[in-house]
Amino acid sequence: MSMPLARDVVEEIAKQYGVCIRPVPLKRMDLVTGQTDVVDVPCGATLESKCPPCAKRNRQLRMAQCREGWHLDQEPVNTPNEADDYQRHLVELRADAQVWRDQTEKAGDDTTDLDAALADLDEEINRAGMRGNVLGRTSGKRSRSTRRRQDAPDLPKRQMSATTLGRTFTSRDGKTFRPSMFLTLTLPSYGKVRDGVPVDPASYDYARAARDALHFSKLVDRFVQNLRRVAGYDVQYFATVEPQKRLAPHLHMAVRGTLPRAELRQIVAATYHHVWWPLVDRVVFEGDHLPVWADGVGYLDPTTGEVLPTWDQALDQLDADEDAEPLHVLRFGEQLDVQGVLAGSPDADQCIRYLAKYLTKSIGDGLDTDNPAQRLHAERLLDALRFEPCAPTCPNWLRYGIQPKDAKAGMAPGRCKGKAHKPEHLGYAGRRVLVSRKWSNKSLTEHKQDRRTWVLEALGLPDQSSDPHRYLWRSVMPTDPDLAPIGVRLLRSVHERQRWRDHMDRLRAEADGQDLSATEGRAA
Repeated sequence: MSMPLARDVVEEIAKQYGVCIRPVPLKRMDLVTGQTDVVDVPCGATLESKCPPCAKRNRQLRMAQCREGWHLDQEPVNTPNEADDYQRHLVELRADAQVWRDQTEKAGDDTTDLDAALADLDEEINRAGMRGNVLGRTSGKRSRSTRRRQDAPDLPKRQMSATTLGRTFTSRDGKTFRPSMFLTLTLPSYGKVRDGVPVDPASYDYARAARDALHFSKLVDRFVQNLRRVAGYDVQYFATVEPQKRLAPHLHMAVRGTLPRAELRQIVAATYHHVWWPLVDRVVFEGDHLPVWADGVGYLDPTTGEVLPTWDQALDQLDADEDAEPLHVLRFGEQLDVQGVLAGSPDADQCIRYLAKYLTKSIGDGLDTDNPAQRLHAERLLDALRFEPCAPTCPNWLRYGIQPKDAKAGMAPGRCKGKAHKPEHLGYAGRRVLVSRKWSNKSLTEHKQDRRTWVLEALGLPDQSSDPHRYLWRSVMPTDPDLAPIGVRLLRSVHERQRWRDHMDRLRAEADGQDLSATEGRAA
């Protein structure tokens, strides 16, 4: 039993060579040549716990994206391309299908099949290279008073200029600098903490910590809005959300351009977010006394048979109450770290590495599993999150006498399957990487294509056509006779990577030899 398992050794070698250990087999048909083959597509995992090679590649890709966009000295060009004939054809077909659906609905007939066809057509429109939805916003947006809180300081406002570039500064010797910023924002204190553990768990505000984690992404959005209003230009940013030792999320942000530190502190102090949801201060149903589902009606009170108010009805009641208070108010803590960074400096490289340091780990990976006190701290936080509504669709609303949005049978409080309620996320369900649209003038797919093109050119390999309409892709069943065992596929990929790595090593050796010869020639 002390002998290593051969299959595990294959996976370890695959990891060393950067081969995905969980490839997704797809059957590819070339519509030009008619050739059909099975291709292993990397799983694209972002966490080391799922696939270390894919997580490492994604981390390096994000670092390249951050580096290329941080210190731009020219305005990015974001003019969309003209639609091609196939894209225009799809939109025209979508217009005809929409009219057919409307006519069917007007006649009182069932539109289920047409709705499914429209959904498939919308997916094909996106696959053809178009962004967004042809219908735009399909639901009304609720709005409340935008009057600022009396306890929040007013912010200075500057006239917006159509630029994404920060100010330049000229030194006495005539050199021009365009500095940028690296910011770190944290949430407020919930109680005294030592080594990531509350000193007094009984007085630690777990309820507030849970709600702050659930809605942290909205607070970040508010900060960016305020930052742009004060800066007077379209501030671009690359930010990552990471866990602190106390298990609360905090933000690292690379910002193009600079602002005075005093103004940044004023922006942080003036930034807040109201959560306008129904109050959850009174438990209506718990234990075995839970609402019951009735087809075509919704959830009913098990005692009286009364239909529970829907999500929209609960919001209407909240909007009608002029004295209503928000469910929760989020603010940043007093701690603010601001660093000025110049392009190409060692500080810039260090900040980029720091931004991507924890991207391959989940929020819960910050937990010290060898520390019993911190495990108990995490359990208390998860208990506070258990019955806290994480979204309008969260089943926890039933606990407080409200039907969740899009309610369906089988819902029960404390059994939400949302991302925020999973132990590895500790309440934060938002994106780990936040990138503004005009950051690097490229999408993540384009950054990936740049790296792929460079590798293929270095290896002397032909670049296959990137025409999305040339290939037809289909999933492969495990019983497909053309699908080789996973071990065989990994061995083939390792061999290919060995060949690539040997070729790259020869290129590096040749380059080093040329540099050495040039140095000796200059010395002679």
